Amino acid sequence: MHKKILVALSALLPLAAQAAELDGAQLAAWWGVPFIGLLLSIALGPLLAPAFWHDHFGKIAVVWSLAFLIPCAMAFGVPVAAAGVVHAFLAEYFPFIILLTALFVVAGGICLRGHLRGTPAMNTGLLALGTVLASLMGTTGAAMLLIRPVINANENRKHTVHIVVFFIFLVANAGGALTPLGDPPLFLGFLKGVDFSWTFKNIFGQTMFMWGALLIIFYLLDNYYFHTKGEELPPKPEPGTPGTHLHFEGKFNFVLLAVVVALVLMSGFWKPGVTYNIYGTEVELQNLLRDGLLVVVVLLSLWLTPKAAREGNDFTWGPILEVAKLFAGIFVTIAPVIAMLRAGELGAFGMVVRAVTGADGQPDNAMYFWATGVLSSFLDNAPTYLVFFNTASGNAAELMTTLAATLAAISCGAVFMGANSYIGNAPNLMVKAIAEERGIRMPSFFGYMAWACVVLLPLFVVMTFIFFR
Repeated sequence: MHKKILVALSALLPLAAQAAELDGAQLAAWWGVPFIGLLLSIALGPLLAPAFWHDHFGKIAVVWSLAFLIPCAMAFGVPVAAAGVVHAFLAEYFPFIILLTALFVVAGGICLRGHLRGTPAMNTGLLALGTVLASLMGTTGAAMLLIRPVINANENRKHTVHIVVFFIFLVANAGGALTPLGDPPLFLGFLKGVDFSWTFKNIFGQTMFMWGALLIIFYLLDNYYFHTKGEELPPKPEPGTPGTHLHFEGKFNFVLLAVVVALVLMSGFWKPGVTYNIYGTEVELQNLLRDGLLVVVVLLSLWLTPKAAREGNDFTWGPILEVAKLFAGIFVTIAPVIAMLRAGELGAFGMVVRAVTGADGQPDNAMYFWATGVLSSFLDNAPTYLVFFNTASGNAAELMTTLAATLAAISCGAVFMGANSYIGNAPNLMVKAIAEERGIRMPSFFGYMAWACVVLLPLFVVMTFIFFR
């Protein structure tokens, strides 16, 4: 029945749009201005006009979206512009925001009660735990599960910004490097034929380098603030003191969290071969089923989670609404940028594609690492990974063997450098929003990038010389 409904809906749309697609080879670089404008709005709005931005950021995202769509409709026709919107929402935005909402709601229903003292050792342990979990349940799942306990453990600390910043570096980004479950770019590679265990076997060294270096730097920095800046914690309670025993409320959400992971895996392994063409966008049955069941998971979590658990987490819808509105605009305005990149040397960004090939015609792995990483810092890292995956070869069997070093460089760039900005990876902005809602004054867009430049860029340079020469 559902197939008949979808087919009927698509039949109502103009047939011309069935094949309509934005040709990146025809686009000049200025088509990326709305995307750059939205990024600058996200960066400067909270700094220059915080009250206006807080009240109207959704409308600003719509304005920048229209700044692309209206010229696109005038230049290439309404069907092309409409097909672009349909593709952005059906193929990218809805799956993205549904999964993000499911993880946000489910993890937000798990409340850790008891007494956690935010010492340097405790904080380092919590970040290390989240980093490991990120490869098992995804960076978003691990970040949503642990950000509130980390904030609660440090509620009496004066200096907490660095804790959240390193949480984003580790749990929301670097932690997802070892399996396709960890980060969307690696999951795309898995869907393209890369073995499930390939990343664990081939970028384990790079991942351990990043994890180890960041955890050591964090411990030293947190230890400095703790012992030098006059930090004070409440006294350690006596054993048996009521309310200090660690326990979880909303434990049923752990089951739902496992269901979310299983549904994501299902959509990767199960290939029934059933697709629906909706205004030029191919929608696969397994993805529709996954997203529909994720909505059911959200409803079950809201229904079954004790009210006290969400109240203990100070759960509100604000963070997910902010991410939903901003990323709706990002997914629309990013379309011409991705199209130009996919056009390869024929597109306006052909110089980027040419830069990753050496004079001998062989891949330059260091350039693949940096090109993938720099673009992943500001674009969606999943399609960026796919662009360079196809540029290097596009053949998973060849990339896993003959070009394994190149695929490792692409994978590391996409995953690790997603931490360079708030919009580099989906959970970054959400962690920021949750922290700010809990009273932590997070760095501005550029302030956060300054942290990344000081901490991350030197590590990337060292990684280049060790692993990608």
